[in-house]
Amino acid sequence: MKRNQTTIASEVSISGKGLHTGCAVSIKLQPAPANHGIIFQRIDLPDNPTVKAHILNVADTSRSTNLKENDVPVKTVEHLLAALAGMSIDNLLVLIDAEEVPILDGSAAPFITMIKEAGIKELPELREYISVDEVVKFEKPDIGIELILVPAEKFTMSVMVDYGTSVLSSQFASMKKIEEFEENIASCRTFVFLHELQYLIKHNLVKGGELDNAIVFVDKKPNPEVLEELGAFFNKKEIQINENGTLNNVKLQCYNEPACHKLLDLLGDLYLLGKPIKGEIIAKKPGHFANTEFVKLIYECLEK
Repeated sequence: MKRNQTTIASEVSISGKGLHTGCAVSIKLQPAPANHGIIFQRIDLPDNPTVKAHILNVADTSRSTNLKENDVPVKTVEHLLAALAGMSIDNLLVLIDAEEVPILDGSAAPFITMIKEAGIKELPELREYISVDEVVKFEKPDIGIELILVPAEKFTMSVMVDYGTSVLSSQFASMKKIEEFEENIASCRTFVFLHELQYLIKHNLVKGGELDNAIVFVDKKPNPEVLEELGAFFNKKEIQINENGTLNNVKLQCYNEPACHKLLDLLGDLYLLGKPIKGEIIAKKPGHFANTEFVKLIYECLEK
């Protein structure tokens, strides 16, 4: 069935902090015309330069998906892009007054709320979809990473993760149609292991982190001093370890929330193709580097 392109019906904004920069940031979503795509505009810089959300503009994926165009960066775009993909928003101008999209609660849910508040507007032009004639695969067998796009008329996603620890081992998440994203996937938050969090804090790499915007898994029981240091860093008291091996800052929304969040991240990274996909996505141990390398392969197939 043919569908028309969309944008939002009215302007809407939100403010927060960048996860890695710690900077206060506001973003404003504005309607855009057909065939515009998703474009960020840095209104804090001279001449208000723009950065298109496109795979060719991916600059770094070390801790998030970061874009750069003409030396202008926009960082940590994946949760917003996942929300736009999940709500089938084709065209949007994102005004941003700092270099990093706010982390908010660590999920795509706040952006979904923004989109629903703004309303969705259908445009006259038909939506274009990306499809391939043959299987596209990215893999790194030595570490068990495999991402596959199988030709199909419908869009589905399946994600498998396995961190090989007692607190977070094998998990599976799936989405049989994009309409499931809002209810089943969007609110699933980012996560980190305690030893990773300690490293990030020590190296000043998580300046905007708060204990209510991430799930923290504890794979090795820390000394009491470590929990005290975390409490001091986050200005929180009585940080403890739950029976399920997570810190008591947040509760899991579902047993497979980490796998669901990996699906969320992958959906956002896939939207760097600029158009929705028709096909079956199967991913084992996805992450931003693997995701974007996979998207590059898909893009190269389309350019042949």
